[in-house]
Parts: sequence; C-alpha cells; structure tokens
Amino acid sequence: MLVSERLKRLLKLVPGERRFGFYRFLPFFFVLGGAMEWFMINVRIGKETFYDVYRRKQSERLYEARMEKGE
Repeated sequence: MLVSERLKRLLKLVPGERRFGFYRFLPFFFVLGGAMEWFMINVRIGKETFYDVYRRKQSERLYEARMEKGE
C-alpha cells in the first residue's frame, strides 16, 4: 500500500492533469523511444549494434529465399 501511495503522489506532480489527463505523460514516452533508438544505433555490444545484426539477418533470409527459388 505504501508504494502505491508514493506512486500516486509522484504521478500527481506531473503538470497538466486537468487539461491533458493521461496524455500528459506522452512526452516522456517520446523521449524514452528516442533514447532507445539512439542506443540501438550507436551502442556496440561486443562488436555489433542492433542494426548490424538486423541487416545481417535480413541479407541471410534474402539469400536463403533466392537459393530456394533457384532450386
């Protein structure tokens, strides 16, 4: 119960409740999405980024589809 009360109090501190209602949290989600996108593009884990892996897997699928079509 204590955590719930603290959370409610914290959410009440975000301005715009009367005018925007629940949508007042939207800017936080836009910032969070932008931060995730930046992380996936720029941060390397090991030697690869998320997009390096995505491009490699996409080209592997395309190659396999061409090989199956050629057979």
